[in-house]
Amino acid sequence: MPNYSLRINGQVHEVEVAEDTPVLWVLRDHIKLLGTKYGCGIGQCGACTIHLDGLAMRSCSVPISAVGSQKITTIEGLSEKGNHPVQQAWIEHDVPQCGYCQAGQIMNAAALLADTPSPSDKEIAARMNGNICRCGTYTRIQKAIKTAAEKMS
Repeated sequence: MPNYSLRINGQVHEVEVAEDTPVLWVLRDHIKLLGTKYGCGIGQCGACTIHLDGLAMRSCSVPISAVGSQKITTIEGLSEKGNHPVQQAWIEHDVPQCGYCQAGQIMNAAALLADTPSPSDKEIAARMNGNICRCGTYTRIQKAIKTAAEKMS
């Protein structure tokens, strides 16, 4: 099996896994970062969203061999103290109910705001489409993203 040197949340991790192993399973099973969740396994629900060089990606659909030298950021690495503006807005708007999808929602929202600092409602809906929340907190998610955008400007 090939060896991979991965930059995850600012630290280098060495893993030996098959080249088709999804990043999700490397993070959870080998690095023991459990914040990134398994949802559907086909990149449709967004629970496994991480950043690869700042871009939101579904880690269940990205093979480890495709990462190369890209920096991986998980929910654990978004901010050292959990005080990223998106995380704070999530708390302010009491977004989570069951919480299962929230790491993926937050990671996708943070990538959106990095690209589009002041998104319209339509832009938020378009970019967050595909991050499924079974509890239906979409209205609170949208409000939290708007609040985070204000705080980041």
